[in-house]
Order: sequence, then C-alpha cells, then structure tokens
Amino acid sequence: MSAPDRQARRMARPGGFAYFRKDETAGALLCLAALLAAGGVVAEPRFEDRSATLGAHEYTGGWTHFVGGGVAVMDCDGDARPDIFAAGGESPARLWRNRGEFDFAPVPLPELTGVTGAYPVDADADGHPDLFILRAGPNRLLRGLGDCRFEDATGAMGLPPGDAWSTAFTAWWEDDGRPVMAVGNYVDRDDPDGPFEACDDNEILRPTDEGWRAETLAPGFCALSMLAARDARGRAALRISNDRHYYVRGGHEQMWDIAERRFLTEADGWPTVALWGMGIASRDLDGDGRDEVMLTSMGDQLLQLAQPDGSYTAAPFSIGSYAQRPHLGDDGRPSTGWHAEFGDIDNDGRADLFIAKGNVDQMPTNAMRDPNNLLMQQPDGTFAEASIEAGIATTERARGAALADFDGDGRLDLVVVNRRAAMELWRNVSRGTGHWLGLDLAQPGGNRDAIGAVVTIETEAGRQVMQRSIGGGHAGGRLGPIHVGLGAAARARVTVEWPDGTRTGPHQVEADRIVTLDRAALPG
Repeated sequence: MSAPDRQARRMARPGGFAYFRKDETAGALLCLAALLAAGGVVAEPRFEDRSATLGAHEYTGGWTHFVGGGVAVMDCDGDARPDIFAAGGESPARLWRNRGEFDFAPVPLPELTGVTGAYPVDADADGHPDLFILRAGPNRLLRGLGDCRFEDATGAMGLPPGDAWSTAFTAWWEDDGRPVMAVGNYVDRDDPDGPFEACDDNEILRPTDEGWRAETLAPGFCALSMLAARDARGRAALRISNDRHYYVRGGHEQMWDIAERRFLTEADGWPTVALWGMGIASRDLDGDGRDEVMLTSMGDQLLQLAQPDGSYTAAPFSIGSYAQRPHLGDDGRPSTGWHAEFGDIDNDGRADLFIAKGNVDQMPTNAMRDPNNLLMQQPDGTFAEASIEAGIATTERARGAALADFDGDGRLDLVVVNRRAAMELWRNVSRGTGHWLGLDLAQPGGNRDAIGAVVTIETEAGRQVMQRSIGGGHAGGRLGPIHVGLGAAARARVTVEWPDGTRTGPHQVEADRIVTLDRAALPG
C-alpha cells in the first residue's frame, strides 16, 4: 500500500518549534486505519495493579539522577518469560526473575549503584542476553551466564568503561562479529563552567579483536535517548534526542548516517528541531515501511511523520499525540515526558502509545502531578487518552518503562520505574482483545537476534512493518519477541528482510502464539 501524498503547510505554534498541518487530517494513517477497523475488534483497555510482587524498589538520588531510571526487560533464564532489571540511582539496581502468573522473585546481582539505566544485548553471541549498564561513572557490561546469573565482564570483554554521566544507549551490527554500540553522555561533571553549555561528547564503541575501542561522536547536546534504526530514507541511522535544558542554544535533535558517518541536515530531510528531548519511540504507523518518530519532551511530545521523499514533518496537532498538559485537568502547566513506547494494547492491529510522565524534581514551571499517558490509536488514525479508564493514570515521577507480555496471555503488560517512589507493575486484563503474534528471530553468527531486520506482517485487514532494534525509550529497553496485534485475523503472512538484505517468506503463521523464525532452518 503506497502512502498518499503528504503535502503540508507550515503553521506557527507557541514554543518556538516549526510545526506542519497536513491538508488531510491524518493522511496515510486514515487509509490503514480504515482497513484495520474492518477487523471488528473493540476492547476497552484495563490494567490490574500487581506492583506488590516487586516490592518497594525506587530510583533515588540527587542531581545526577534527576534523569535516567530505566528498566531492561529480557528473558535471562530461557523459559520464554520476560524478566526485569531496574536502575536504582543511588540505591542498588535490582533484578527479578519471572516465575509465571505475575510472580516475580529477586535475583542476586553484583553490587551496582549509580546506575541510570540498562539495555539487554547479546554482545558475545552465546545465546544469553548480556546487560549494558549505564552509570553516572564507569559503565559496566554484565555477561549473562544463563539462569538469570550475571557476572561483571567489563574488563574481560574489553569494554572501555569511561567515567562520564551516561544516559543513552543503542547497538547495531555492521558485520558478523560483535555489535557496534553507541553511548550517550549528559553533562560533563568536570567542566568548571557547567552545567549549562557543558554537554559531554558521546561515544561510538567499535569492536576489535580485544573488545571495543571508543570513538568520540561530537558535538554532543546532552543525549537522553539513542536509537539505531532504518530512517525514512531507508538507511541505517542513529537518532539522538537531546535535552535543551543544558545545551540551552545551538543544539538540536540529531540524526547520524551510520554508513556515511556524518550528521544529517535539513538538506537530507532531517528538520532542525530544538526541544527538551527525553525519549525516542519509533514505529511505522501507516504500513508504508517508513517508521514515524516520537520524541518526548517537557511540553509537547513531538511525533514526526516519515514522508515518501525520505524527510519528516511534524504530525498535525489534531492527531492527539502531543500530550502537552496533564489530562486530569487539575494542573495547566506543561507535562514532562520521558519513556515512550509503541505497542498494540488491545491487539486490534493499530499501534498505541504509552508515555511515562513526571516532573524532573521540583521544577515549578512544569506540572507536579503529571499522569502517564496511554494513547489508544483510533480507527481514523488519531490517538485518544485512555489511562484513566485503564487504571494506570498514576502521578508519581515516572521515568523508564516497558511494555511486555509478562504472563504469556498475548496482552502487553506494563512496568514503570518512578523517581523516589515505588515501581509499578500492571497486568493487562482487557477483555475482547484481538488475536496476536509474538515473532522471534534467530540467525547464525555474531548477530544472533537479527537486530536490524525488518518484518512485514500481512493479513486481510492490511499490513504492518516493524523493525527489530536495541535502543530508544528512556534509559532502558527490551529484547525479546516482536509483539503484533492481528485484530480478527487468525493467521498472518510474515516476510523477513534479514540484516544483510536477504528476504525469506512469506511464512504462513497461525495466531495466538510465539513463533521463532530461525534463518538457519528456513527454506531458501
């Protein structure tokens, strides 16, 4: 399905950003939504609080932990149930094993404090997820040993730990060996003229025979999120979201071409946008194979729509994704968005959007009681707030979060890390949800999880295109099966474009199960 023409006219809005309103209110989103609506799935999202099973873990600390607070979700014991690692700031980081039916048990870890976030990545290709630990101080690489056991292998695996204030991470593969990893650093704590205009440089960690070597990626504008993924041009690019609070002026959101090793400009279709960038979410919303990009901020949450010419324009305000004020109606000050993540909450075949919200600390310019957002995509392609009805409109200072199917029932559940408040764990108990798939990928070699693959899922209602990536969000991410809502469809056709460009499929797949597509076992 080709995307319709997205001619737009510039529209001025408060806040100093350049916005666009499309001539057609939802453009290509309407086309796909109309098809998917034919699936007939109508479910009201509902969640049940299961936080008590995790205990009272909090993300704590002073200035260096105003940001961060990420959560990593992965299967660390091979039982097909997602487990949880949470940053603690000045408190120790924690790990919980998922024993099924929302029973989570704490697992011993090496003592880790100063942790801002973590991302799962199989860095040594042994089939056990490792954890890249972001810290205000030297970073750590925990090697997964299976059975949810980890050891600090920073030195043994040859990782340059650095000593920066690290707050963002992503990874990709450029060959069949170890991953290339990017680390985003915040304020340079050693700059005597800081903290304003004192953003630290970022780093690219490139694999060597001994481990990795660090390369400087500059300029840095206080990165709070990074994501390596295919951009609207169809090329691999590194997206970096930056915090204007500390770069103040001269900085902006960044996109770095991975192959050409250069930052993109407006001439490449990447708009110059300056905001208080906190998190990144990426998802193709109209089935054209180009991911839209959500950038969270203090104030508007900016959704950038991918265009056929490889450029981006801002979504119209009427789409309902900006979420710029608390939706409880009791505070008119701007919201502060952190982690953002797309996921199909009701399995109707349309991607919904969760945004974790919370004041930095006591910032009087922004709302203090700032409820999280659950934006459900409607049949017309717009988004509608549903967190109050769903029961998850809590007002703690949320930071990191993750959507994952913790109980294996095909519905995405939710975990949220809060600053100076207990973590939240929510079970999705929505009734009348559609069919679903969990798609896992495997291949031989160093990139065992096929990071960088693009998966196309087709049913009678339409098609969805999803990338397999590591990174994005705010200070944490997930490694595991790709969750796909299918609506009323009981089966789907799945085509995989593997990281090297080889295609397999379409593979006929039955709904309501996790399916592993192992490249070594597939025909062709």
